Amino acid sequence: MTGLRTFRLPATVTGSDDDIELGRRLIAAWQTDGILQIATDATQDRTTADAMAASRRFFHGLTLEEKLRLVSDLTYSGYIASGEEVTDGIADYSEIFTVCKDVPLDDARVTGKWPCHGPVPWPDESYRDAMREFMTMLGSAGERVLRLTALGFGLPADTFTKLTADGWHHMRVLRFPAKSETTDRGIGAHTDYGMLVLAAQDDVGGLYVRPPIEGEDRPRNWLADESAAGCFQDAHGWNLVAPVEHVFTVFPGDVLQFITGGKLLSTPHKVLLNTRERFTMAYFHEPSFEAVVRPLDCPDGDALHYGTHFTSMFMRCYPDRVTTRRIIEEDRLTVLSELRSGTLHS
Repeated sequence: MTGLRTFRLPATVTGSDDDIELGRRLIAAWQTDGILQIATDATQDRTTADAMAASRRFFHGLTLEEKLRLVSDLTYSGYIASGEEVTDGIADYSEIFTVCKDVPLDDARVTGKWPCHGPVPWPDESYRDAMREFMTMLGSAGERVLRLTALGFGLPADTFTKLTADGWHHMRVLRFPAKSETTDRGIGAHTDYGMLVLAAQDDVGGLYVRPPIEGEDRPRNWLADESAAGCFQDAHGWNLVAPVEHVFTVFPGDVLQFITGGKLLSTPHKVLLNTRERFTMAYFHEPSFEAVVRPLDCPDGDALHYGTHFTSMFMRCYPDRVTTRRIIEEDRLTVLSELRSGTLHS
């Protein structure tokens, strides 16, 4: 894909006529291409470069044995070895460090056995600081994109961002090896389970997206009997997102599809391995773990509890991970039932 539409975000979103028009243009780009780009400035580029350098140091500087120690049985934060992640029953060949919300051990949600809550097993302070700064920067952009999107739909600016207060924002820091004679699979086709994805990639390339196609039904990934894993894996219609300097790529996830009643579709994407190793970072701007979201056009309709959705998606992707086993063995899913029923609060 060439010529993705690129937008420059305002420093603040006030609800001006210019903001409303920009929001409409963002929506139109997603509805046509499934993805868009936002321009970065020199400060953002430096922050991104620092995070990329920290990623390279981590993946290249530690032995596999050292990286495998950076796994938590409380949270899905930490190292994920190549082949551990599963999409549609098939192993992916990405090497990942996942950064979820860093919740200290003495937090009431951790002692109360909330699933997915716990500290990040950081490799060192330098890595931690680089990733936190990068995520904070992307979080600011995510808030503005969501406010503009709400305005573009003719809604109050805080329609989406009131859900992201204390958001369960997280990130996947990824390394893809060079393709081999036996496989070019990086990550199988899927949609992302959250609200909004903002990503930075290096100059190698390998990300493919599937734009909205008239008449093509998209799976509702939040339903137990539907899954976007493997969706359209070998079908025609995928577009390569060519690497471009000084931009982030942005696309909607399942939660925006759910809230907008399909006016915005969660973008299917996959990764193919290239002739060189590739590095990328995908940040997810999310509702709070306790948030309950409903379709805007049917506020009395079925609700989606974000924490349950997040936990379900990660358990599906990592069925054999120590975190998944502990959730099951200690019946931590009961906490989610209590959260959904309103009998448990943080």
